Amino acid sequence: MATVAESGGGSLSELYSSSKRLLLKTRESLERIERLEYTSSSSFSSSSTVVPGTSDDQAAVIRRDINQIQSLCVDMDRLWRSIAAKSQRDLWKRKVEQVVEEAESFRTSLDKYISRHQKRMQEVQERAELLGRANGQSSHILRIFDEEAQAVQSVRNSSRMLEEAYATGVAVLSKYSEQRDHLKRAQRKALDVLNTLGLSSTLLRLIERRNRVDKWIKYVGMVFTIIIVIVFWRWTR
Repeated sequence: MATVAESGGGSLSELYSSSKRLLLKTRESLERIERLEYTSSSSFSSSSTVVPGTSDDQAAVIRRDINQIQSLCVDMDRLWRSIAAKSQRDLWKRKVEQVVEEAESFRTSLDKYISRHQKRMQEVQERAELLGRANGQSSHILRIFDEEAQAVQSVRNSSRMLEEAYATGVAVLSKYSEQRDHLKRAQRKALDVLNTLGLSSTLLRLIERRNRVDKWIKYVGMVFTIIIVIVFWRWTR
């Protein structure tokens, strides 16, 4: 069996185990905030006040875990490509692709949750504005939901910055991988040229000898043709 590739951040098996643990943690966290979302929906419908902050903190933690999983996937993607045995390489390729798909699925679920949460906060804010105008408490309620909206926007901004940084890192690593492949191909071509250099020298000498023979044949043919023309011209006179 081929030895599992290793890097400065650990072996491929260790990175894969870490990513699986983070996937399990992320799945449980998503299920927790979704349960909280549905259990709190009844209180939203019966009350115009909400305590902000908790769901946003949990969403930020989940987002950070997903980004860490995708960072591990970048490292694993680089490592499985260096495995010599094709069977092991294909096996690890499928495993890494599965982790990438699960991480993307969790990111999509989290984005949907944040969108629903933001929409719910807007609806509650509109309800609070109506109630506030009736009982004189609108300024206090609006301040609470302004803080909630700012927290949600802060989470989204942080998420966008992390995604941009991740995309930049992936692009840089892909470029490095392509350059390494180009250098390997150039090295193989150089070795092939060196191995065939002796044969190429012999072939060039044969070509030069053939060119000299062809040149003499051409000159002899030209002289012979001129002689024939002169003889024919004298004979016709």
